[in-house]
Order: sequence, then structure tokens, then C-alpha cells
Amino acid sequence: MRRALGALGAAGAALALLGGGCGGGGGPAGGPAHRRGGPAATTSPASGAGTTTAPAVRTTLRQAIGQRFVFAFTGAQPPAALRRRIARGEAAGVILFGRNVRDVAQVRRTVGSLQAIRRPDGLDVPLLVMVDQEGGPVRRLAGPPAAAAGDTAGTTQARANGRAAAGLLRAAGINVDLAPVVDVARPGTALLAERRAYGTDPATVAARAGAFAAGLRTGGVQPVLKHFPGLGAAAANTDDGAVRIDLTAAELRRVDAAPYRGIRAPAVMVSTAVYPRVDPRPAAFSERWVTRELRGALGFDGVTITDDLQAPAVTSFGTPAQLAFFAMRAGVDLPLFAKSYTAGARAAAGLERAVRTGALPRAALDAGVRRVLAWRGRLPVAAR
Repeated sequence: MRRALGALGAAGAALALLGGGCGGGGGPAGGPAHRRGGPAATTSPASGAGTTTAPAVRTTLRQAIGQRFVFAFTGAQPPAALRRRIARGEAAGVILFGRNVRDVAQVRRTVGSLQAIRRPDGLDVPLLVMVDQEGGPVRRLAGPPAAAAGDTAGTTQARANGRAAAGLLRAAGINVDLAPVVDVARPGTALLAERRAYGTDPATVAARAGAFAAGLRTGGVQPVLKHFPGLGAAAANTDDGAVRIDLTAAELRRVDAAPYRGIRAPAVMVSTAVYPRVDPRPAAFSERWVTRELRGALGFDGVTITDDLQAPAVTSFGTPAQLAFFAMRAGVDLPLFAKSYTAGARAAAGLERAVRTGALPRAALDAGVRRVLAWRGRLPVAAR
């Protein structure tokens, strides 16, 4: 474990401060003067989607940190602590799994009750409500699309599947689908066996995944492309253990990153796999991947999300607060803790120390807040 942490670079002081996972003071934090207002749109060369940089909103430190988290919970009803957090303006949204779902009507009531919580001015835009509804075996709600990505016959079916998924999700009050998978599968790999990949060449994947994303957008649901820079060569799932993908940067750019250049989407999920020929750290903790490749080389200016930081692929790298710090230091906007509310809450609390000590600059924190609020500001009000 110590060797794994050491590979993450010179952050010893921050790691020591974050080791406890929770604590730190609250109250107002020094930051730029803010005003409330609508977002100003720019175009992302990577996604082709209208991404935005919202005018800054005056926030406390805890609010700014909270706006960088989407929280999970167990059961059909969110815990009171999460509701209070939302009321304080300390959450960007929630992510739902099968454990949260009884039926569509119940989910809509639950989501509606969260969207109805009164929040501070400037932070009262719709909450992000996320779910994995890829199709086939990866569906959190019973319903379309029945076909897995690997069973999709072409772009027409992919677009129809996206529209069908959007119809179901909107009926449940869900506004973000953590799909499509844009990984380019290699023979004998996990995604191909699971039928989660749209194809084995970049052009096919880009066309079919792009059509699914377009269908989601037509239906009023926001797509999220995953898993950058690519899990298509992974022998196993990062949900099951550590994954190393031994490809060169040149091949990853030429094959795996290619679909990201042509698909319109407001957000990208970053893989927790390690690509040792490029960086010894998981991609979600790598400035090389998040900042230099995704934002720099591909020009993506939307929101970035990690894959689950409670998955076995990365849990050995540190506490929830440390993992969130590594992700934010790399440039990720939303570190995701998908198994429990407690892990996300501990990570958020621990990050106060990183900001107060300067390990995580407040300016970098606020830049991510503006991207997240801009995305939320474009969500349909009907989803509230």
C-alpha cells in the first residue's frame, strides 16, 4: 500500500492531512467575488457539445467542495444527512443503483423530493441524477434498452435504443445516463465478453455510441461517454480488481481515444485502470490523462467524472479523502463514490484540509464548480 501511494507523486503533506478522512472547519472561505447569472456557452472540439463555463457563484468552502460530489446512498429513500447536505448547497446530485429502485413511480417520487429541496441562490439549479442504463445486462431500471451495446445492429437501432432509454429515465426523473460505452474492444477482453462494447474498431464504435448518445439527448437525458482513455483492451473489469492495460500512448490515442473526437456529450467518465507505459497511476489520478490528453490534446471542456473510487481497482491507493484529492489534483471535476453515502461525505470533509493548506488550490476547486454548475444549469427544469 505504501508503495502504491508513493507512486502518486510528492503529496506527502497532503496525504498526512487527509489521512483521517473527515473533519476540518466550515464557514465562509475566501474566493473571488461572485454574481448569479446564466452560463456562457463555448464549443468543445472533443465532444462537439455546447459546454459551458458558468459565472462564478459565491460559495462557502464546504459548498464549493460539495458541488464537486455526486452522492450515492442505500435503499429507496435518501438519508436525512443527504437531504440536509442538499439544502445547504453542498451536493451536485445523486447516483442511483438497483438497490435504490423499486419501480419507476417510486424513483420519480424520490427524485422529485430531492429536486424540491430549497437550496441557496445560485446553487438552486437542477440536481444531477445519474444512473447506468447502457442496455442489456447493465440496466438499473427494468425497461429499455433490452439490447446490449454488443448486440446493436447499427446506428438506427442505437439511436432508437437511446431514445427509448431516455423515455424511461425521464419518466423516473433521471436526467443523466452514464452511457454510452465508447471503448474499442479487442478480442478476448472483458467488455467484448460482457457485450458492452459497440465494436472492435474506432469508426464503428464512434458511429453507434454517437447515435445512442444522440438518442438520449433527443429524449432530454444527458449522455456521459466512458471510460477514457479506454477499457477496450482490459482483461478484467475494474469493479473486480486492479486492471493494467499495457498499450502505448500512441495506440491509445490512435484507437481508444478516437471515438471521443466526434461524439457530442457534456461529460466524460475517466477510467480507474492503470496504463503503465504512460503513467504508473490510475487514469483517474493522472494529470497526464485528464488534463494533458483529454482537456489538452482532445480539447474537451465539459465535466469529468471518475469511475467508482470504491471499486477494488483503486481502494488500495488510500482513504476516500485521499482518492478524491488525487482525482481533483489530476483535474477531475466529480470524484465518484458509488457504494455508500458515508464514503463520499468523508471524502468531501477531508478535502477541506487540502484546500485550507493549499495542497488543492481554491482556484482549481472553483473552476470545477463552474463547470458542474454550468452543466446543471442546462438540465431541463421538468426534471426537477
